Amino acid sequence: MINGELSLILKDEPAYRLKQAQKAVFQDLIEDWRQASGLPKELREKLNRLRPLSIKADFFISKDKKNVKALIELKDGLKIEAVLMRHQGGRNTVCLSSQVGCPLACAFCATGKTGFKRNLLPEEIVSQTLLFSRYLKKENQKVNNLVFMGMGEPFLNYNNVLEAIRTFNDKDGFNLGARHISISTVGIIEGIKKLSQEKLAVNLAISLHAPNDKLRAKLMPVAKKYHLAAIFKAVDYYIKASNRRVMFEYLMIKNLNDSLRQAEELAKLMKKPLYFVNLIRYNQTVGYDLTGIFTPSLPKTINQFKQVLEKRGVATTQRYHFGSEINAACGQLAAR
Repeated sequence: MINGELSLILKDEPAYRLKQAQKAVFQDLIEDWRQASGLPKELREKLNRLRPLSIKADFFISKDKKNVKALIELKDGLKIEAVLMRHQGGRNTVCLSSQVGCPLACAFCATGKTGFKRNLLPEEIVSQTLLFSRYLKKENQKVNNLVFMGMGEPFLNYNNVLEAIRTFNDKDGFNLGARHISISTVGIIEGIKKLSQEKLAVNLAISLHAPNDKLRAKLMPVAKKYHLAAIFKAVDYYIKASNRRVMFEYLMIKNLNDSLRQAEELAKLMKKPLYFVNLIRYNQTVGYDLTGIFTPSLPKTINQFKQVLEKRGVATTQRYHFGSEINAACGQLAAR
């Protein structure tokens, strides 16, 4: 459900009906139009017929209740995933999918093993946030942040992702500040440049995962097309246009990309003050390279890796994997 759909359905109604409907969906978080008491009964019936609000999903909750994965069934029967990450202080982040499956086939990613089915429509992206907004409403909480780091590559579905973001950002939509929305890309240069021209202060993250093109190409086939030098050039273009920091995500995989030598190599890439690295302990899934099954780096190794970066003046954050008992790595449930 997005503003454009509502506008079309309500085009013959008084203008204020659209605002009423938007408030009912995005702020009151109704799950059935019959709950929209401010609308006439006939209009509620029409909306239920043309655009029902139900979302079919199964929830998987981690033992500590900090992470909730939703397996969402779309109208055509295909399934996608979204994850709610609950942080201290009542901050809630939803990890969104942008495609059904993914065409990039990254070696470490469960989604990549399912293949690519299709792009998600804007309303299918929005529905993921609606689902968790309704979930949190029962606890008097709300979604604070959105990250496009789920199934799919957001910049290969650029227009639909941006349309969804405008609904998230719209004061008559979710009214979520653009600075609370992040897009993670493997480095689709065309998308980075297009985002640079948008008047949206969303955050940009680059899925790096290797400090050189040779290793990166083994992990991510798309790296054979988009080399690091070209990606960093596009990132610098984005920074110049937006004056915003850019996060480089780095999955820590045991005996593959976590050596101190590789930390030194990565530090040499992080030359600009608005670059920063986010180290992420790998959430294990079934994937293979020449050495066997990918496994997460040891905490001690991650700490030593981080120390090298910090000694070289690289701004570094660290995130451990989450929700392993609910298969929280993207694509693990849909792959089943």
